[in-house]
Amino acid sequence: MCFKAFFFLTSRFSKKIFEINLFCFSFGNHWAILFSHPNDFTPVCTTELARVAKLIPEFEKRSVKVIALSCNSVKSHIQWIKDIKAYGEITEANFPYPIIEDESRTIVTALGMLDPDEVDSTGLPVSARSVFIIDPKKKMRLSILYPATTGRNFDEILRVIDSLQLTDKHKVATPVDWKVIEMKSRLCIEEAK
Repeated sequence: MCFKAFFFLTSRFSKKIFEINLFCFSFGNHWAILFSHPNDFTPVCTTELARVAKLIPEFEKRSVKVIALSCNSVKSHIQWIKDIKAYGEITEANFPYPIIEDESRTIVTALGMLDPDEVDSTGLPVSARSVFIIDPKKKMRLSILYPATTGRNFDEILRVIDSLQLTDKHKVATPVDWKVIEMKSRLCIEEAK
């Protein structure tokens, strides 16, 4: 089943409504990650999408839906998913998250995801390695823009989600290099007092 989903993403800088055609996907009342990649079939992009597929159980534990985006066609995505699954040794029949097709570059342009220093074979800018973390109220809580030449650290992205979710529940701040176990231990000690 295909349907249209409307997302109202807000940040300190802008408010925009985007209509995105998605295949069987809705963020509902979940957190979400929207991440773009420069091009299908490239080595770094393949490793990233395979890594995210392997991390789906971690995202699910945090009630996070994942969606990828590139400026390639749906046909390209379908073929590329075979490579991603082979590289990541993913045996499930279905790929665990959708990849948005944005050949017109409408979404990546509107969201500021283009890397002007990297172009495709036709001379058009490719999308950078952007990551947007969106909360259940559809508010953009974090954006990270990696250059097209640099792969992302998804352990750090999980750490940031843990921090955002924790600080939404408790009036705390998470320090440098913080990990979820440290804060849970401190909260337990404080609650015991």
